[in-house]
Amino acid sequence: MLPELRSDHAGETGAVEIYRGIIALTRDPAVREFALHHLETERRHLEWMNRLLPAHERSRLLPVWRVAGWVTGALPALFGARAVFRTVDAVESFVDLHYTQQIDLLRDREQHAALRALLEACRADEIEHREDARARLGRPGLAGRAWAALVGAGSRGGVYLASRF
Repeated sequence: MLPELRSDHAGETGAVEIYRGIIALTRDPAVREFALHHLETERRHLEWMNRLLPAHERSRLLPVWRVAGWVTGALPALFGARAVFRTVDAVESFVDLHYTQQIDLLRDREQHAALRALLEACRADEIEHREDARARLGRPGLAGRAWAALVGAGSRGGVYLASRF
């Protein structure tokens, strides 16, 4: 379970930076409010992961995840609200599946009930972020679908690397 927790910690680190990147570059008050609201949840998740995973067990690539997260938030902020919301939708869709897989692995392991409950709480928050973003979007065009695919691929690659390094 250590590789999964390492990737969760790295992911929550990146998530904090996504919202910080959005806040740094957006000029849209609604996007800023959206990002500030969800940033608080991601900070809470990171705090939980910090308590759960000792520093020596965390990804050695945390500086990379911080920069990648910030860029993943900042870049779409340059293109406007729809790009930000499309990014959050794509990231949180991936995270929903990622947490679901981990929760399913722990379903019949009573000794991990507390960890499962924590992951379920994180997953519920991430779904709320995704649904908030989706409520602000219309149907994606070709560019939106391509961007979402790129963000999803980056997320998958990040989990692979973070779980190993």
